[in-house]
Amino acid sequence: MGIEIEHKYLVKDDSYKRLSESNSTIRQGFLSRNPERTVRVRVRDDQGFITIKGKGDGAAHPEFEYEIPLDDAVRLMSLCEPPVIEKTRYIVMHDGNRWEVDKFHGNLEGLVIAELEVPSEDYRFSLPPFVGREVTGNPKYYNSQLGINP
Repeated sequence: MGIEIEHKYLVKDDSYKRLSESNSTIRQGFLSRNPERTVRVRVRDDQGFITIKGKGDGAAHPEFEYEIPLDDAVRLMSLCEPPVIEKTRYIVMHDGNRWEVDKFHGNLEGLVIAELEVPSEDYRFSLPPFVGREVTGNPKYYNSQLGINP
């Protein structure tokens, strides 16, 4: 079983853009938004993925992600509950850690969230300068909820 331990923060300025080493375009939808188990379909640039996440405890939750054929991901997207979320993901390396910064578009324009996956719950890390208030564990900021509660 895969366990994801992730910290999530609001972003307070756009300095992440000049610090980023790459970015990609993401479209994602949810086949299930049930808080006990979400099922997400994602198209990132020219790759497709399906992800199943279980209900977690704090920063940790079970997660299974698999690459699927792009055509399948595009077709599955049409089965997703509305709305489909669109965002640009920036990758920023800071103090040896890989931060993912998501700048949302459409109804979520203006929202920017930084996430850091860590190997254990007691892992210590420093925050990059663009990181603001922590929102880890706040359901309001789960991707599955963002589309329906912008």
